[in-house]
Amino acid sequence: MKRNLYILLAVVILIGIAVYQNKGPGVQSVFQQEKALPTETGPKAGLLAPPFTATGLDGKEYHVGGTQDKAIMINYWASWCYPCQQEAPELHKLAEKYKDSLNIYGVNVTKFDNKKNAQEFIKTYEVNFPVMLDPKASLYDLYRGAVFPTNVLIDKDGVIQEIILGILSPKELEKKVKKLVKS
Repeated sequence: MKRNLYILLAVVILIGIAVYQNKGPGVQSVFQQEKALPTETGPKAGLLAPPFTATGLDGKEYHVGGTQDKAIMINYWASWCYPCQQEAPELHKLAEKYKDSLNIYGVNVTKFDNKKNAQEFIKTYEVNFPVMLDPKASLYDLYRGAVFPTNVLIDKDGVIQEIILGILSPKELEKKVKKLVKS
């Protein structure tokens, strides 16, 4: 009788191990506790993204902050910024490739630029994502922007995963985007 009990216990343990190793989202929640969302808001990785709503050049309103259907990349730029010009074609590709899981919002920091040059930049580089103007740099200041470009990566839960100052290689930027959309 004892021997049968030990065999049964071993079988149950092996089944448990097999299920755990082949877990999907439903099984994962049974074995792992969900990570609690931060409660503090601020322009820093690991905190909730400071919320804002801004109107794009297309006339639509765009909202950042809180839970979203897709991850968000905020791209702060200026038309005269050479690294921004280098990055623009890559952002175009990323916007197209990840359109089902990522929203890219361009923010032209118009305080350090002007609307006419921003519109010419959008046309020249075929920017295919919403662009907002920031005439007082209030959105830029909200995320403590320091250089152009500044990219803020925000997951679907509204948590900042990373703030990228300056330009990355296309390969490195896509690697970060892939990680972001999986989170």
